[in-house]
Amino acid sequence: MTPAPSGAPGAAPPRKVPEAVHRRRWAILAVLLFSLLIVVLDNSILNVAMKTIATPAPIGLGATQSQLEWAVNSYTLVFAGILFTAGLLGDRLGRKKVLLAGMVVFGAGSVLSAFSGSPTELIAFRALMGFGGAFVMPATLAIIMNVFEREEQPKAIGIWAGAVGLAVAIGPITGGILLEHFWWGSVFLVNVPIVITALTAMSVLVPDSRDPRPGRLDPVGAGLSVVGLVLLVYGIIKGGQLADFTDPEVFGTAGAGLLVLVLFVLHERRSDHPSLDVRWFRNPAFAAAVSAIALVFFALMGVTFMTVFYTQSVRGFSPLQSGLLMLPLAAAHMFFAVRVRRVVEKFGVRVVCTGGMVMVSATMAGFLLLDQDTPVWVLEVLLFFQGASMAHIMPPATVSIMQSLPRERAGSGSAVNNTFRQVGASLGIAVLGSVLSTTYRDGISGRIAALPGLTEEARHAAGESVEATLSVAATLGPEGRALIGPAHEAFVHAMHVTLIGASATALAGAAVVALFLPRRGAVRTAPGAARPDGQKEQAGAGA
Repeated sequence: MTPAPSGAPGAAPPRKVPEAVHRRRWAILAVLLFSLLIVVLDNSILNVAMKTIATPAPIGLGATQSQLEWAVNSYTLVFAGILFTAGLLGDRLGRKKVLLAGMVVFGAGSVLSAFSGSPTELIAFRALMGFGGAFVMPATLAIIMNVFEREEQPKAIGIWAGAVGLAVAIGPITGGILLEHFWWGSVFLVNVPIVITALTAMSVLVPDSRDPRPGRLDPVGAGLSVVGLVLLVYGIIKGGQLADFTDPEVFGTAGAGLLVLVLFVLHERRSDHPSLDVRWFRNPAFAAAVSAIALVFFALMGVTFMTVFYTQSVRGFSPLQSGLLMLPLAAAHMFFAVRVRRVVEKFGVRVVCTGGMVMVSATMAGFLLLDQDTPVWVLEVLLFFQGASMAHIMPPATVSIMQSLPRERAGSGSAVNNTFRQVGASLGIAVLGSVLSTTYRDGISGRIAALPGLTEEARHAAGESVEATLSVAATLGPEGRALIGPAHEAFVHAMHVTLIGASATALAGAAVVALFLPRRGAVRTAPGAARPDGQKEQAGAGA
């Protein structure tokens, strides 16, 4: 029988991926997951190590609550600000080259972070790690879009998203084991062998790809985005540190950050070579998917930040035990992320993502059940449902974003996806961390003020976080021991107040998704993202 011509009904669509690359696509994906693993692993390890880093020398660095927030946010802010440029550089120079260079910088930053001598040094070297990571994340997703045919992309992205769950599990457990046997810097030094292994495998297996018509770089836009985000987050964190959001330093820097971000948007709209093509956001489905990712990470990262102190400072679990407690979240995320495409095929992307966002909101509210003596199984059940909920949001939303753009713009699309995820995470830690700090200070300040022999500066520092209060209490003998119970009570109350904000944020994300994501089927190509052949791209959101 004569084969049907390629354009005949029923004929298989022509393959866009070279045969040699197609045959080793799953091996390429496995190698790319190494780079994803290391970027996510680093943040999840840091979470479990924060209490240790907050401990005074020689055990830790004596970092304050605001310094711990900056240790996280210096990474994510640089990461988010550079992502647009990194995606364009990958499209222009070749994604493999950019990926390898990013891994080298990330490894160097890991070594320097491990041997930091002060919180300030740690913050600076974490920023270097963020710079390297910014060149890794968009390249991995862009390469996936270029080595898999369209019909296999949702499955590959589901595995890619499921690997995040694996990293969430491995990170805290690995960090706990390292902290039980080595100094705190080992949680960064462990990245080095992973980087070396990944570099070797990528050099052999991963093909290079680029946009045949790449856009020009936009250094002005990249600079405005970094400056705006840093000023905004600095103002928010400073407000939590001072417990006064009316302070001129607070609203001045935060307001300046918002102004710079407005200038960034205006610049991008007028530029003929923008870092972020704001025309893409005219597509409601594209904008809704990006917003869903940002809002879920806003809520998740803020809650993760405080959960570490709940399990270790209030409940008394070791870093390893605290890491093991995260297993249900990771297991649920891994299990459901690789299977969610079947649910999307049956019910549609809108129903699945909306349901996931509602469940995230419900599990955040469920954390209000946690107290100083709540059975651990309650926490484990909540974490399991939280992981399952996220698995029903991230893969379909990511597929919607990536398939809204032509294959040649995969680097830029991946940059948008990861930028808004990191911006959401940074703002979540800054906003929710500041709410936590301010509410905690209000609850404990009366007790600290009654302690004799403390300077006003020492009282202010002791009220910034539960770990700071417990450190002061340890030096005051019987009077200090009487402070432990009230400190735990104040923290749990502050955690509950913060969780209400996190739950409301996730619920707002559910409303956005329900209104603007398509019911099922296709997400139309974003404006300005026409395919080279002139045809309109139909983005199968869950197909």
